[in-house]
Amino acid sequence: MAWPIAEVARMSGVTARTLRHYDEIGLLPPARIGSNGHRYYEERELLRLQQILVLRALGLGLSEIGRVLAAQVDELEALRGHHRRLLAERDRLDALAGTVSRTITELEQSRKDGRPMTSINRPENLFEGVEPAQYGESLRAFPELAGDIERRTSAMSEAEIEAGHRKRTAQMIRLAELLAAGTPADAVPAQAEIDAQYRALAELRAVSAQEYRAIGRACVDNEQWRAAYETIAPGLAEYQRDAIEAYAATRMS
Repeated sequence: MAWPIAEVARMSGVTARTLRHYDEIGLLPPARIGSNGHRYYEERELLRLQQILVLRALGLGLSEIGRVLAAQVDELEALRGHHRRLLAERDRLDALAGTVSRTITELEQSRKDGRPMTSINRPENLFEGVEPAQYGESLRAFPELAGDIERRTSAMSEAEIEAGHRKRTAQMIRLAELLAAGTPADAVPAQAEIDAQYRALAELRAVSAQEYRAIGRACVDNEQWRAAYETIAPGLAEYQRDAIEAYAATRMS
């Protein structure tokens, strides 16, 4: 049985555009291409796609995945290996969840006592356990940006992804320090941090003032994003949103 690319995209959650890219780089050629030019996939290709998605979830870049798949001989043994890695990844995510849970408990206690929680959590990598393959879900409202990020990270090594995570964490901590110091979101120091964030985003694609404001609002409205900011310091999500709003109003209008 063969499935057209649209059906495979629906079943797997991988966009047709990404599937075509996988074909173009030789990672996942279709079983055949019909007379209508459409790609069709059979069971063997679906199993290979499953392995690709597992390895992406484990943080491997596409070039690394290609080497892994080229070297494997037995599919069953390969899946057992992937399963072991997923169990290890689960343990790492459990540790990350524990950190967030402790922050929630501390924040609830500070609100109960009526005392502001002024301390700032300073992890080296807030996003440990969060892989690029998971960004699509949190960026659902920004499909073009999600696609650009996926294309960028697909060519990155695990070390490069880790460095990016650390850089983003450091940016959030610097902003939290400004919040704790009582610096207004529209003040020069905060706006300098937002400018650096915007320039990094602009390297991926041009972003309008309207889009940037929407990204700022998502820092509060998106549950995953808000949790990440609040892990650093209470109120940081709102501070980031307000700083982006000020930046868009003064520098992008």
